[in-house]
Amino acid sequence: MEPTTLMLALIGFLFVILGLGVWIAVALATVGFVAIVVTLTLPPGAILATSMWQQLNSWDLTALPMFILMGDILFRTRLSQDMFEGLAPWLARLPGRLLHVNVVGCTIFAAVSGSSAATCATIGRISLGELKKRGYSDALAIGTLAGSGTIGLMIPPSIILIVYATATEQSVARLFIAGIVPGLMLTALFMAYVIVWALLNRHRMPPPEPKLPLRERIAKLRRLAPVVLLIVGVIGSIYGGLASATEAAAVGVFLALAVSWRAGTLDRETFSAALIAATKTSCMIAFILAGAAFLTTAMGFTGIPRMLAEWIGTMGLSQGMLLLALTLFFIVLGCFLDGISLVVLTTSIIMPLVGAAGIDLIWFGIFIVLVVEMAQITPPVGFNLYVLQSLTGRDIFRLGWYTAPFFLIMCFAAFLLALFPDIALWLPRTMLQ
Repeated sequence: MEPTTLMLALIGFLFVILGLGVWIAVALATVGFVAIVVTLTLPPGAILATSMWQQLNSWDLTALPMFILMGDILFRTRLSQDMFEGLAPWLARLPGRLLHVNVVGCTIFAAVSGSSAATCATIGRISLGELKKRGYSDALAIGTLAGSGTIGLMIPPSIILIVYATATEQSVARLFIAGIVPGLMLTALFMAYVIVWALLNRHRMPPPEPKLPLRERIAKLRRLAPVVLLIVGVIGSIYGGLASATEAAAVGVFLALAVSWRAGTLDRETFSAALIAATKTSCMIAFILAGAAFLTTAMGFTGIPRMLAEWIGTMGLSQGMLLLALTLFFIVLGCFLDGISLVVLTTSIIMPLVGAAGIDLIWFGIFIVLVVEMAQITPPVGFNLYVLQSLTGRDIFRLGWYTAPFFLIMCFAAFLLALFPDIALWLPRTMLQ
């Protein structure tokens, strides 16, 4: 069978079985199995076992369940309430006032969670009720939460960056450092939008909160101490060269247990619930990675990635045009797949194209995560929208309308990242010379 015909047939087969509701990991492995049976005489079972073992036998991947467990433990503490009360007095004087708590709170929690959905749910449990009670716009309260929740994918320790590093054999620590400035850039852009909106819609803003004395504001700021301790312990140990990403994950779990114990939420029931939830999530991600590894191996045998790279090369696309095409491709796929599945599904095909175009793989990891962030707030499969639907009971397409401005802001951020690659590359180049 011609490679082009085989590629189209395999892609069509993949979407058919995904549309039938087959688990993503099983669907990926099935397509890989079919590709090997059609093109080779080798036993597919042996290739399946070897590729899956090589993918999962990774030291960097050990950090994944630890960071997931850390986030699940923190999800069951009073951390979100403490963050709201600690940040509110300091942000209430900015135009947009307490709407900034969503943005800054999500950014801070992202630095100790690594999960977009967990960030959105944890901050939203407290902030949405508080903002509604004070008379803030529902559309902007929900939009800022959905958009800012995606920062959990970018700010380290990011689960999806670990998945990307494992799938492409890149440095987890370097990717973590590369995600800091783009993540903070997104925070600044979201806050700037809130400020502009508030200045243009003064009549829709509630009356300002009573100004607290400086002493009281400082006292409330102390409630951020646990999360600051976590950030310093986890991120600081990596950047200071004291621990690898995996060792820092273990530090994070220990500190999360300490914070939970200090908050009085650490008991047998909450610990068991966090452990079970983290185990389920970790197994799901590992299963997807294993299926994707087999598909990647199968694609290598078929020669499809090489053929696709040569075909793109004959088109003479510039780096900018290639990135635009890949962005549109990921946005469309993001309407149907979650972020982790999107990354592991496409790496076997996309990486040869990216490498052939001379694009830095660390930079591309940050770029692809930014594009995947957009997919978190696009119907019908935007995970953050499902989280918000459970919190608010609103229709998912109405929620998508609320988040549209933040989707456009992320498009602008992707443009800036492509125009100025040093936004992602300057910090790792400086710190890891």
